Amino acid sequence: MAAHDVRHAHLPVSVLADQIFGHLPRADQRAWAQAYLTGLLTTDGKKSIRRMAATVSRSPTASQSMHQFLNASPWDWAPARAELMRWVEQQLDPRAWVLSVAVLRKRGDHSCGVHRRFVPATGRSVNCQLAVGAFLSTGATAVPVHWGLLLPGAWVEDHARRARARIPESVGQRSVEQHALDLVDALCGSTQLSPRPVVADLSHHSGVISLVRGLTARGREFVVSLPGRTPVVPVGRTTARGAYSANLPAPVEAQRLFGLKHAGHLRPGAHDGHGGADRTATMTTLVRLPQVRLARHTPHATYRIFGMPSYSGPRSARIWLTNMTQRRTDELLALAGLQHRAGTAVQSLEDDFGLLDFEGRSFPGWHHHMTLVSAASAYNLLELSGRRPGSQEGS
Repeated sequence: MAAHDVRHAHLPVSVLADQIFGHLPRADQRAWAQAYLTGLLTTDGKKSIRRMAATVSRSPTASQSMHQFLNASPWDWAPARAELMRWVEQQLDPRAWVLSVAVLRKRGDHSCGVHRRFVPATGRSVNCQLAVGAFLSTGATAVPVHWGLLLPGAWVEDHARRARARIPESVGQRSVEQHALDLVDALCGSTQLSPRPVVADLSHHSGVISLVRGLTARGREFVVSLPGRTPVVPVGRTTARGAYSANLPAPVEAQRLFGLKHAGHLRPGAHDGHGGADRTATMTTLVRLPQVRLARHTPHATYRIFGMPSYSGPRSARIWLTNMTQRRTDELLALAGLQHRAGTAVQSLEDDFGLLDFEGRSFPGWHHHMTLVSAASAYNLLELSGRRPGSQEGS
């Protein structure tokens, strides 16, 4: 990425830094927050601390001070992320809160949370950190505002590792879906707007049903991608040809509801979530989840399941579950289509804002870096690139 001249942006980067990091108690912390943010925005190539320090300062000790601020200074990142979210909301009117998983490849095994994991998208096992991100999304873009870091049992249970990585005592082992729910709670606690629908694709992870239960218990509207083999119980008739047409007491795999050999129900002009319309063979029906009650004497919740078959074959069909049963199918498709915006945003964080360039091994340092990277990305997108609420695709 070519270095930006942040001096001529509509909002000086110093003003944004003051808003997001103004809670930091010391003047030197606030100054280095602005310096790191500026370095992420203006340094070409790899965003190493040494390169960024050289970009923003002539002091021979600048890199040491920047490293100290990032990895050793005990500042709280939660207020910074809350302020970041509120600033982004002032610029955008987000249509959804999108949750996405990012695989951060790492060398060695000393960085906090690093472990070996199979990545379905690549078909390979990689050495990585697994991050769960929350994005404010419109039809045009997605802006990262909150993050969680998965800590496998080997990190949580090893006291020496915990001490070296400075993992707080209050932080334990949490699954991907638990991190996702934590992020939703953080967004609810930070937003100045009404809560937005949650859009999540955690279909490569085993806890999707737990996520659905958690969102339902919180009263959040959602569109969540389901693995094809997720058990569901159909309710009434379905619009999918050849699928089950009566109430069935026994659960069936979600993918069986659509027959997968049938064309399904054609809905001309359905919104494709990318700013256009297509003739997607969208199949939809009402379902319940097996043996799930939120409380004693509480009826089973009813959800709507809809599928978007892929032209590459029936086994590539996308299946989504929502509790917004009265929404039009094209509206639900548009929300589901926002998921890919988060993936695009993560790629931009890697390519342009040093997502993978964190120099440190500590838990606080990682969260500090992710907060600053998110702020730099938001500033670039909403100030330097001139994006405004009126420039949304697919609104």
